[in-house]
Amino acid sequence: QVQVVESGGGLVQPGGSLRLSCVASGTIVSIYSMAWYRQSPGKKRELVASVTSGHVTNYSDAMKGRVTISRGDVANTVHLQMNSLKPEDTAVYYCVAEMWNSDFTLLSDYWGQGTQVNVSS
Repeated sequence: QVQVVESGGGLVQPGGSLRLSCVASGTIVSIYSMAWYRQSPGKKRELVASVTSGHVTNYSDAMKGRVTISRGDVANTVHLQMNSLKPEDTAVYYCVAEMWNSDFTLLSDYWGQGTQVNVSS
C-alpha cells in the first residue's frame, strides 16, 4: 500500500505565496519522480511541475517563473513554492509519485487526493 498526501493549501490574496508539501509513504521501492498537477472546475488536469530522483525539474508554461519544485530533506517528499499567485491559479493541486515496482520493470503513478488553493481578495 502506498499513500500520497498533500498539505499546505488554503486561501491567499492575489500576489501572495503558498508552499505546498507532499509526502509518499508505505511500501515504496524507489520513486522515479514526483510532480504537481492542478485542476480547476471545468478544466482538464494540467501539469504544474515535476522533479526526478536526479533532481531534474520540468515546469509547464502555466506557472513558469512563479513556482519552484524541490525534493524535501525527508525522503519521499516534495514541495511546491508558489509566488505571485493570481485568481486564475485557484484550483485543486494534486501530487503524484511515479514509482518503480520491486524488480524495476514497471513504473506506476500514485495520486494524492489534492489540496485546495483559493486565490482571492
